[in-house]
Amino acid sequence: MPDKAATKLRNDGWSIVETTGFLHLIGPLWQRLVDGEYEYALATEDKHHNRRGLVQGGVLMTFADRTCGMTARYVSGKPTLATVQLDTHFVEAGKIGEVLISKPRVVRSTRSLIFITTEVTVEKRVIAMANGVFKILKSET
Repeated sequence: MPDKAATKLRNDGWSIVETTGFLHLIGPLWQRLVDGEYEYALATEDKHHNRRGLVQGGVLMTFADRTCGMTARYVSGKPTLATVQLDTHFVEAGKIGEVLISKPRVVRSTRSLIFITTEVTVEKRVIAMANGVFKILKSET
């Protein structure tokens, strides 16, 4: 990631989320707490491009899934959840070098399911919209 984007994110109060596995390949993923709500950022790089040179749709879906899932985990207080459904609508193309922002919002929470929505934005442009359902899993002991 260009140092300029990382410096700006740090100066704006963002910190890197520790990741492993697949998400580690996509990231770094950034987060910050604003008025008691988490928001997330992903600075797009060349590794995120599709054949047209724009941000790959799978990156947008992964970003939405992960940020909604993290929000579901914070809300439920449970360590293990699974995505049951994720509906994604691509609204506009994201360009490499732009910083994607996700501010997930809980729509409803039950004992076993959490419904969350988010918009992936770049400044005031909506790039994608996603609605997810997350299942709270029983802890494995």
